[in-house]
Amino acid sequence: MMLQCHTLRAPCQGSFAPALRIPQLASRLARHQRPVRAQAAAVTAPVLPFRVGHGFDLHRLAEGYKLVIGGIEIPHTKGCEAHSDGDVLLHTITDAILGALCLPDIGQLFPDTDPKWKGARSDIFLNESVRLMEERGYTLGNIDCTIIAQKPKLSPHKETIRHNLCRLLKADESVVNIKAKTHEKVDSIGEERSIACHAVVMLLRKEYLQWSLS
Repeated sequence: MMLQCHTLRAPCQGSFAPALRIPQLASRLARHQRPVRAQAAAVTAPVLPFRVGHGFDLHRLAEGYKLVIGGIEIPHTKGCEAHSDGDVLLHTITDAILGALCLPDIGQLFPDTDPKWKGARSDIFLNESVRLMEERGYTLGNIDCTIIAQKPKLSPHKETIRHNLCRLLKADESVVNIKAKTHEKVDSIGEERSIACHAVVMLLRKEYLQWSLS
């Protein structure tokens, strides 16, 4: 059985990619005759210089609800059916950040069976994911979001949504991208019965970012 131990050291000459030392432990196991399980326990996961996460969410659209996207209320005849305010964009981004950190998803951290989240603003969920990101030593590298809705047309609202999202994420506008697509009248989204969103996020380890800029 071959075991490998990954050890990171700081990048040199402004390079962002970490150098890896990967010593082989098989000979040590044979020499010291220690149990494999004890050696494996000593192998620790590396502190990654960056992490990538993906988020997805979909909500039914129905009359009698407000349509909130990215913390902005969008004028429309329908809104998202949800336990909270149904903000499909903020839910997606929250899940993307949690996914990058290998943490439980939004449904586990903020279950819709808990009455305290009834009608809650989704920026509460996003703020918690940002807090967890910073607590673990990461900052936002960039994020790319795609909102999928047949109606309403979101192009007139994209910049307003993006500005508010930058505020919530504590991020520069140069690293936050918002795209809006229709679904070509196909399935529940195209038939205006639902709205969906995808997001991909990259988180950067703060000290690696500092080294790369020095």
